[in-house]
Amino acid sequence: MIFLARHGETADNAEGRVQGTIDTPLNERGREQARMLAEHAAGLGVTALYTSQLARALETAEIVGERLGLEPVVDRRFAESDRGMWQGRLLRDIEREQPDEWAAWRRGERGFRFPGGESLEEHVARVGDALRAVEQPALVVCHGGTVRAALVAAGLHPLGEFQQIKVPNAELLKLEDVA
Repeated sequence: MIFLARHGETADNAEGRVQGTIDTPLNERGREQARMLAEHAAGLGVTALYTSQLARALETAEIVGERLGLEPVVDRRFAESDRGMWQGRLLRDIEREQPDEWAAWRRGERGFRFPGGESLEEHVARVGDALRAVEQPALVVCHGGTVRAALVAAGLHPLGEFQQIKVPNAELLKLEDVA
């Protein structure tokens, strides 16, 4: 059994700014969300804790790990997708300035690649490889796109539903039978 959780909130999340692989820290609300996540995770019986290397996920995992008595294992494959030239930009600006690319991303089109970055399919493949290496039962603290990629990799959603999958900050999601 693998539980997935997106990191706590950052200032960029609150502002609607694309983070991707930009290393942004949690804000105070995000730290509080991480503490609440830790309390929810305390009763899950997980014996391993994984995270990406990015500060927002790592800090969330460290807060959770302190409560669970687990040291987070950093696996770079759980990082958010490399969003290339969209990183650091406001979502509303991308939607207005690049409507065709925006629409392709929102539809989860096969072959969609962030301009100058990673494709959705590459992200799904990378996350699927990481999931197969997880020692279960575990909690993986990662990113919104990475949680979506995990659900697609596990066969629970098609790629075309990628953006319809709601992934709030610091909420748990359970994956069963990940092989």
